Amino acid sequence: MARTPSHQEEPVTTSRHRTPRRAQGELEAQVLAALRTAEGPVSAGWVRDRMGGDLAYTTVVTILARLQAKDAVTRRREGRSFVWTPMADEAGLAAFKMRKVLDAEADREAVLASFVTSLPEGDERLLRDLLRRAEADTDADANAATGDDAATGDEEGTD
Repeated sequence: MARTPSHQEEPVTTSRHRTPRRAQGELEAQVLAALRTAEGPVSAGWVRDRMGGDLAYTTVVTILARLQAKDAVTRRREGRSFVWTPMADEAGLAAFKMRKVLDAEADREAVLASFVTSLPEGDERLLRDLLRRAEADTDADANAATGDDAATGDEEGTD
């Protein structure tokens, strides 16, 4: 016996299909990846073409403007439009996001302490090593700026 649809059943349409929502920051990462393949400053149209051309030109321009606000890209006028150059990679963009979250919190020390204590042991060790290297680089820069060669063992007056 054939079933006839009742007025309560929803019709199934195949003409409308939704694209799955992208992960936050995915388009920014894709734009940065496209920019990094360029041999120099490029237009938004060039970026759009490298990304497959599925996005609207205005969407690409919006993403580039957001990346510029995050200091991840620079732009300069060329003719009637702009050309874009990457300043940060995906790691730099992630670091920017982390600073933004940290800046939004009232108690930075508590947030950082919670972050560090929640890291897996290997990541905590890596973070400590990076902090030691950054401190050593800062000390070396300070010594170079003041002309203090004691850190290198080149003391004046020794023969």
